[in-house]
Amino acid sequence: MMAIAAGWIFILLLAGGFALDRTLTNLVEDNFDDQLEYMLTAMISSAELDNAGDVYFIRPMGDQRFLEPNSGLYWQISGEGREDYPSRSLWDRSLEIREYRDDEVHLYDSRQIATEPMRIAERSVMLPGSDTRWWFAVAASREEMDYQIARIRSILIWSFAVLGLGLFGMAVLQNWVGLGPLRRVRAAIQKMRSTGANRIEEPLPLEVEPLVEEINALLAHTTRQAEEARTHAGNLAHALKTPLTVLTNAATAHADDLAETTIREARTMQRHVDHHLARARAVGRRAVGHARTSVCESAEAVRRAVERLYSETRFDIAGNRGATVAIERQDLDEILGNLIENAAKYGGGSVFVTVDAEPGCEQCVIWVEDDGMGIPEEQRTRIFDRGARLDTGKPGTGLGLAIVRDVAEIYGGSVELTESEDLGGLMSVLSLPRADQPAASR
Repeated sequence: MMAIAAGWIFILLLAGGFALDRTLTNLVEDNFDDQLEYMLTAMISSAELDNAGDVYFIRPMGDQRFLEPNSGLYWQISGEGREDYPSRSLWDRSLEIREYRDDEVHLYDSRQIATEPMRIAERSVMLPGSDTRWWFAVAASREEMDYQIARIRSILIWSFAVLGLGLFGMAVLQNWVGLGPLRRVRAAIQKMRSTGANRIEEPLPLEVEPLVEEINALLAHTTRQAEEARTHAGNLAHALKTPLTVLTNAATAHADDLAETTIREARTMQRHVDHHLARARAVGRRAVGHARTSVCESAEAVRRAVERLYSETRFDIAGNRGATVAIERQDLDEILGNLIENAAKYGGGSVFVTVDAEPGCEQCVIWVEDDGMGIPEEQRTRIFDRGARLDTGKPGTGLGLAIVRDVAEIYGGSVELTESEDLGGLMSVLSLPRADQPAASR
């Protein structure tokens, strides 16, 4: 920021200084030329012809420098076929004029005297009663004008240098003061890290309050994720502890049913690992960003897969075809897959899926109904436990509904079981945040 400020200050002051230099220099030069023109006009108006046809002045030139040799101010009159008529200040020299033949005043620089650059005003005149063309010229040394221009440029350079340094100093001060709140935020974060706090508590300027709020929200989110990870790791370790103990005891005692015990406990551990992996995948995908998934597209994909396993079952998907939820497609497929497969497995041959069954709700509600025997009300809560199965005669791990509940809650949704009024069997009521609503986090 300071480099950009310094660059812009340099460019703008350079452009402004150049424009001001040209303006003041032109003013000095114009004033100098006006004085030469004034003296040239006075010289022409005082000129007359004598009887011999030569020019003389009816009144002397007013500036005393015309009489002093090498004074820096000179005049000269030249005529066609006539000798030059110079001022006394030229002494034994003469001016080399350009002899323009129009009636305009011509101003130009001349270096015919190497040690004295001059500015010359020249005009061609036909005096009354004379056929001779006369050239009147007034010359003045540029020394005084050049000195004034050098003084002006010196003042401009020093003043603009001081101004530039002052502006750059103000820019540095502005940056230092303006970035002060960010330095305080950095100090607060360092203090928070050294003290072990999980949020910034000290009061900070209003300019950085939104940043502090976002940092605190990020820290809270990270803390929740770390707590979830610790909880999941603890749950998995606790769940695997018992099967490992059983295997260790059976192997130590050389039990006769060691093979059966190993298979049974390995399946138990596999269920626990699958459950926690499903939760971990859902948490990881939730952290990626806000998802947007069509419910009907996911339900149709699941129906086509389940139909291959239960070809005799009739599936019906109805409701809002445009409903979308804030959940990753893979997780929604897993949730609906478990619910629809359970409905087909334990139902009587009919499965109804209603998408956005309650359109006025803040969340998208999905009903999955079947015409089976249903589940008694007192067992509808226990069925969500890991490994819980009411019908052990059919294959399964007992993880389906537990995974559905956990994944739905990770995205801020819920699932509950009730009785289907239309089909008489079980109805799973799945609620998920709509895509246009912010997904809640646990």
